[in-house]
Amino acid sequence: MAKEIIINSSTDQTRVAITEDGNLADFFVDYPENRRTVGDIYLGKVARVIPGIKAAFIDIGMKHDAFLHFSDIGQRTKDLQSILDEDDEDDAHETTNLNSGPTLPESLRGNIVELINGVPKLQKGQHILIQITKEPVSNKGVRVTSAISIPGRFCVLLPFDNKIGVSKKIQEYKERKRLRSIARSILPKDCGLIIRTVAKNQPEELLSEDLKFLKKQWEALVEMAKSEEPPKLVHQDLSTTISVIRDLFDSDVSRIHIDSKKLYKQVGDYLSGVHHEWIERVELFRSSKPIFEAFHIEEKIRSLFARKVLMKSGGYLIIEHTEAMVVIDVNSGKYAANKEQELNSLKTDIEAAREIALQLRLRDIGGLIVIDFIDLEDERNRKKVFDELKKEFRKDRAKVSVLPMSDFGLVEITRQRIRQNIMQALTEVCLSCNGTGLLIKKSHTIYDIEEWIKRYSLEGRNRRIILQCRPEVAAILNNYFISKLVKWQLKYRLFITLQQDEALANDQFKFLLKKTGDDITEDMLK
Repeated sequence: MAKEIIINSSTDQTRVAITEDGNLADFFVDYPENRRTVGDIYLGKVARVIPGIKAAFIDIGMKHDAFLHFSDIGQRTKDLQSILDEDDEDDAHETTNLNSGPTLPESLRGNIVELINGVPKLQKGQHILIQITKEPVSNKGVRVTSAISIPGRFCVLLPFDNKIGVSKKIQEYKERKRLRSIARSILPKDCGLIIRTVAKNQPEELLSEDLKFLKKQWEALVEMAKSEEPPKLVHQDLSTTISVIRDLFDSDVSRIHIDSKKLYKQVGDYLSGVHHEWIERVELFRSSKPIFEAFHIEEKIRSLFARKVLMKSGGYLIIEHTEAMVVIDVNSGKYAANKEQELNSLKTDIEAAREIALQLRLRDIGGLIVIDFIDLEDERNRKKVFDELKKEFRKDRAKVSVLPMSDFGLVEITRQRIRQNIMQALTEVCLSCNGTGLLIKKSHTIYDIEEWIKRYSLEGRNRRIILQCRPEVAAILNNYFISKLVKWQLKYRLFITLQQDEALANDQFKFLLKKTGDDITEDMLK
């Protein structure tokens, strides 16, 4: 499988695409007004503790206070458990012949919190080091944890944790044993260590160098935390582009193409410190043609904003975002390769399972997802669709849980949500439809206008008013031999001046007093 990373950089944003055999497999966007914050570490201050929801809110200087759930306090490796194997008990407590490591002063050890009846003892105003685990979504602030972890190329350093872990994706017993042995020999005091997948078959020297770099970052973080007052950013994780290189650039990637000289140098500088021999795989794209067009990626990215996703068989998906979940409907379209309906439905559902797993990854959709597959009568066929979904989700870096198909053909999925999905990150709510995709009919707007006039004729004192509305609505009001406006004036004994305003939505209108210009619209809507 040919795997490549294509990076397009401009003054407004940086886009990173990962392709497998020429097909778009992953897509990331980094832009100034919404900088990636996952992994950033803050010295914060407890703003309030709410035992009822088992959470505290931490002031870190953002618009909304950070959300710290009690389950994220003092369980530093909880978020990493799904990709790790628990080490043997003697591994977890191995502390002999360890190097000295940085320690945090007592005044800042908010990360080690006393528990009283299972409830963390947190006080308003208390200083605490926290790390962002989820970016803000809609009106919610960031989610944070006190389980600090500092990721590197080959290792993840876990301050104040003695655990050693090895990525589950490294399956060979001898290699896992070798990496555990290396981890024990280089592990700093009062720290834990996670060995990442890319460390497979790497020499001890590279892992040791990576750990030394992480220790320096931790020491610098501690020194800043000692001297600063909250809220304060004390450690900023890598940008989206460099973090993708750090996490995804491995032996399977044949090439990295970059169209920016500045970014090309940054990537080269980063690789020179972690994997010098891989620099030769990085290539500066010099063509005058846009890089995403040259690699046929642009049209695939545009399709990520579509509500309807076509499949090769002729079937299609409908993807709908709601406040609480994402709903996906599978439709067969014109597909009917076989006279037997059950077989046709199965083939469409199997293809849909593959496409859904890909679309969730590309669009970075997280949270609760409900899929309405085409109904299948045979329980064995339902299991085939379920198994296909599970197989495809193994390619996903996010944590995914899938429930078996119900009798109604519904499959429920939860997918780890770390940041805003593509739709939330790159789109804005339409001012005309307020995000619904629907507009109120002009005839209904005219009905609302007449109802307003009816109420005003009974209560209003000033008989001369101005009506402001969209040009399209104004055209309908005047589109009769005796216009509706004239009829209203005679019926309700008012003098109405009509004004067109393109800034208004289809269902919006305004009424002003002609004498003073005061807006009186809301007076009759209360």
